[in-house]
Amino acid sequence: MSTRIRLQRTGAKNLPFYRIVVTDSRASVKGKYIEKLGWYDPRSKKIGADKERILDWIGKGAQLSNSAKKLLLNFSILSRDEISS
Repeated sequence: MSTRIRLQRTGAKNLPFYRIVVTDSRASVKGKYIEKLGWYDPRSKKIGADKERILDWIGKGAQLSNSAKKLLLNFSILSRDEISS
């Protein structure tokens, strides 16, 4: 099973809120997820993420989606060295 770390949108209409989750790459974007790794609130520009668990999943072979990678790099949660290794 190939896994991806990606954003899952929650929240009401016009009030976005995102979860950072690990999911099967073939699963629906709004479907089940394996583990919740953090959250992102674009309205207040705040993020909460478990760096150790993210690195653990990357070590197990999980791939970051483009949006999750950009978000984690911009907020300095991860560095490029940690992602590429």
